[in-house]
Amino acid sequence: MNAKEVEKLLKNVKKGETSIEEALEVLKNFPYTDLGFARIDHHREMRTGYPEIIYCAGKSKEQVSEIFRVMSEKENNVIGTRANEEMYEAVRSILSEAVYYPIARIISLQKVKPAVSESKIAIITAGTSDMPVAEEAAITAELLGNKVLRIYDAGVAGIHRLVDKLPEIRNCRVVVVIAGMEGALASVVGGLVDKPVIAVPTSIGYGANFGGVSALLAMLTSCSTGVTVVNIDNGFGAGFAASMINKM
Repeated sequence: MNAKEVEKLLKNVKKGETSIEEALEVLKNFPYTDLGFARIDHHREMRTGYPEIIYCAGKSKEQVSEIFRVMSEKENNVIGTRANEEMYEAVRSILSEAVYYPIARIISLQKVKPAVSESKIAIITAGTSDMPVAEEAAITAELLGNKVLRIYDAGVAGIHRLVDKLPEIRNCRVVVVIAGMEGALASVVGGLVDKPVIAVPTSIGYGANFGGVSALLAMLTSCSTGVTVVNIDNGFGAGFAASMINKM
C-alpha cells in the first residue's frame, strides 16, 4: 500500500463511501503480511518510494511465486532479483503478465507504469563478461522508471572505446561503472566526468582477483573523487541507488 492508496481510502471514509469497518479490513494486513516463511513489507513503498524487492536466490520456486501473488494482490509493482527460469515459470503459471529478463536474472510484474525521468543513467562495463551484473543494474533502473544508456566492453585495455562515448556519458546524470579484474575503469571514468559514479566490482577475473576482492579494494581506494562503491556483483544495488539519485 502506497501513500496515494492510503489517502484515497481516508478520503472515501470521510465522504462516507467507505465505512470504518471496511477501512479496517483493508488496513488489517498493514504494514505487512506474514506468510510464515516471509513477512511482506507493504509499508516499504510509503517509506522509501519503492515497493519491497524480492531476493530470489535461496528461496524455493513455491516461495517466490507465493510472494509475487500476495504482492500483486496489493497492486504493487514487483521485482524479483537473482531468479532462475524455474522460478519464473512458477510465477508465470499464476501471473501470466510476469516478464523474465534472463541475462539480468530478474522477474518483473508491472501493475503501474512508473513515470520515466528525462535524465539518463549511464551503465558502463569493462568487459562483456560483466554483462550479467550490468543488465541487473540496467533492468532494475528501467523498471524503476529511468532511461538507461548502455556502454559495454569499454575497459582500460582499449580506452579509446570509452573516450568515443564520453559526450553521451557526460549527458547522463549518474554513471554506473562495472568492472572485474583490477577494477581500474571506475577510477578512469571518475576522473573524466562531473557526475556521481557508482562502482560495482565483479567476480570476473583470474585467481589473484580473489572473486572480486581485488576490484573491490581498488575501487574503494580510488583516487578519483565522486566514486562510491557497492558490493561485489551487486548490480541491483547500483541500479537502485542510481535511480534514487536520478530522481532527486
